[in-house]
Amino acid sequence: MNYREAGVNIEEGYRAVDTYRELAAGTLGSLRGAVLNGIGSFAGMLSLKNIPAFPAMEDPVLVCGTDGVGTKLDIAFTMQKYDTVGIDCTAMCVNDILCHGARPLFFLDYLACGKLDAGIAAELVKGVAAGCRETDCVLLGGETAEMPGFYDEGKYDLAGFAVGIVDRNRIVNGAAIREGDALLGLASSGPHSNGFSLIRKAIPVLEEDFGGMPIGRALLEPTRLYVKPVLELLEKLPLHGMAHITGGGFYENIPRMFAGRRFDAVIQNKRWTIPPIFNRIACGAAGLDKTGADAESAGAEFLAADSALRGMMFNTFNMGIGFVIALDRADLPRAVELLDNRGFPAWEIGTVTAGSGKVRFE
Repeated sequence: MNYREAGVNIEEGYRAVDTYRELAAGTLGSLRGAVLNGIGSFAGMLSLKNIPAFPAMEDPVLVCGTDGVGTKLDIAFTMQKYDTVGIDCTAMCVNDILCHGARPLFFLDYLACGKLDAGIAAELVKGVAAGCRETDCVLLGGETAEMPGFYDEGKYDLAGFAVGIVDRNRIVNGAAIREGDALLGLASSGPHSNGFSLIRKAIPVLEEDFGGMPIGRALLEPTRLYVKPVLELLEKLPLHGMAHITGGGFYENIPRMFAGRRFDAVIQNKRWTIPPIFNRIACGAAGLDKTGADAESAGAEFLAADSALRGMMFNTFNMGIGFVIALDRADLPRAVELLDNRGFPAWEIGTVTAGSGKVRFE
């Protein structure tokens, strides 16, 4: 018996790596002069000295984050659409390190499967590379693991981690947050990459019509990448705290920006319109046997009337707000204008008050 008879196709792996190499080369961007080698080495190398922002930093700090796509991948497999979930993988990591003011430098991915199809693997990594290009982050390396008998054939797992850099005196850690600060919410593109274990139960038929497309396609809308507009905002305004609204929704993520200090976030959830996809999810979560527009309207009614359902939804999903910034109220108009001009709708969604590290709705 040889390795191929055991279920591992080395040649398919070579084909995949050849594609990865081309995709990674397209992510070099402004860091081209800092990357010392390409895909295929035992490790990726990047010279900090040659990073454009490095010379101006007094005390550079590396900031790291890791995450995965989760069960959103199952939607991609069912819909046979693989080119967007890689963006989710990149976004979940770079948006996290952005919360501390870090500029992403490089990204590494981990792709695992039961039987490797180089074409599918390339589509997955294509999304990773697209996310890297959009955030000026180098795809520096990664790993593809073919594990027959461990993963079901046709199923893939995708995770990664990002490393960024920030000058120590510009780290955003919540220390500047004050009572009375405004909370600015940036629009999400949908559920992003969280809550899909519930979504898959609430919406079992992915071909259901949703605004003229199969709802499965709508659910694959990738996570928004907030890096460029927020880094630009940081150059113009003092931002006191930031939170990426991921798993745990509002209740778990917004207090993380307070870093243990005794504040509450008071949210006015009528300041923005909850996107229709969340009303559809709420309908399914409530056990209502409805589809399409009927499901959306029924879900909206239940969210308005049922506090338990509303609490669960805001504790699971971003509900249309993917990123939250705490800042001085006087700076709010400039921040909203800049973000809107960059194609990132934003609203004042609440206020920081004295409290015990909780989220309250009014």
